[in-house]
Amino acid sequence: MAIATTNPATGETLRTFDALGEEALEDRLARAAAAFARYRLTGVEERAGWLRSAADVLEADAADVAALMTTEMGKTLAASKAEVAKCATALRYYAEHGPAFLAPRPADADAVGARRAYVAYQPLGVVLAIMPWNFPLWQAMRFAAPALMAGNVGLLKHASNVPQTALYMEELFRKAGFPDDVFQTLLIGSGAVERVLRDDRVVAATLTGSAPAGRSVAAVAGDALKKTVLELGGSDAFVVMPSADLEKAAAVATTARCQNNGQSCIAAKRFLVHADVAEEFTRLFAERMGALVVGDPMAEQTQVGPLATEQGRQDVEDYVTDAVDKGATVVVGGQRGEGAGWYYQPTLVTGVTPQMRMHAEEVFGPVAALYTVQSLEEAVAIANDHEYGLGSNLWSDDPAEHERFVRDVAAGMAFVNGMTTSYPQLPFGGVKASGYGRELTDLGMHEFVNVKTVWIGADSSEHPGGDVSSASE
Repeated sequence: MAIATTNPATGETLRTFDALGEEALEDRLARAAAAFARYRLTGVEERAGWLRSAADVLEADAADVAALMTTEMGKTLAASKAEVAKCATALRYYAEHGPAFLAPRPADADAVGARRAYVAYQPLGVVLAIMPWNFPLWQAMRFAAPALMAGNVGLLKHASNVPQTALYMEELFRKAGFPDDVFQTLLIGSGAVERVLRDDRVVAATLTGSAPAGRSVAAVAGDALKKTVLELGGSDAFVVMPSADLEKAAAVATTARCQNNGQSCIAAKRFLVHADVAEEFTRLFAERMGALVVGDPMAEQTQVGPLATEQGRQDVEDYVTDAVDKGATVVVGGQRGEGAGWYYQPTLVTGVTPQMRMHAEEVFGPVAALYTVQSLEEAVAIANDHEYGLGSNLWSDDPAEHERFVRDVAAGMAFVNGMTTSYPQLPFGGVKASGYGRELTDLGMHEFVNVKTVWIGADSSEHPGGDVSSASE
């Protein structure tokens, strides 16, 4: 895939970039390693100050950065502005809480025969981040903010269709005052990732992307004995029970499915609705999906913009065609937009069965698959009958159903009477083929630190005999 900015609203390629050659790539790796040797010695309060400065810079640049993201991948301008604001929040969150997350944790010195014992959190080194295009700033920021706060150095290999957003990330941290080369963007194709990951100067990697990409990165990192965090696909279940507020559930379902033009790993994709309320919920859901304004993502009134790539739209169309050919019903939508750009109408499909591709695969676009179920147990069984386990939703006013859902759904996140989303204050990640490890909170920061055991005994002069009486491993 060419490294280029192509406007999804028009199909016009606006700017292209050459991939880094071997000499330039080697230079950036050497600079990253040299930067870590210096940066790891900086203090946590100093790093926190740079993060706050980065938040200030980002907010000052907000209008331009939002327009850039919309131009590169087609999200609505309102969504882009919200993404910029969320990134600034994350920077400030880690500036405020990072020092406490990194503070040494005392251990029971008496129990281990020490004068002092504690756990230290120290940076690992140069970390490679392989990021997707759908949230081009936020996905990269939720790696960068905790990693830089912890004292690591970042290398960003972004998706090839958002190169200018990727370059802005490097510019942002430079403008904020971070030391040179602490965060660098690598304009390289996917074929160069293994070479970077195997380099001894790179100590770990994080990837947000598809399950095949995750397996590939995990295989290389495993062979090289390097830590990875993987946030992969999702086909989140959205369960609606009879006690739910159907008006509110349908409104949130529409947003949950069509946020980011339907291109979100944590978008609700499979809607499992109890038979007692299925007819009414379907009516409400279809009305709201059909009323969404599709159009120019730069326009204020637009609620759904184009898909990010022409192939992405074709993939979505193929899923719907496959389902209809096998007996599903399109209640609303089901057509691509007319004219230029890669638009696809918000779509609701009912009568989905296991024979259809959308039952077992992730549809990355504004298409909702609706199932009718007879019980919460059946809903959970269908929800769990999938390779992915990222997020999940339950709509119910029954506390017993809340408990059973949270206990039994096989997902990294469970949201009750609310839409799955990400917050710096909550860990983010999945199970099964949705990946492993966690982002955000202190857990995300601690994924890429050396959790070092420190045991300090009495001064040697206090034990002249040096008698050893305890066994060691």
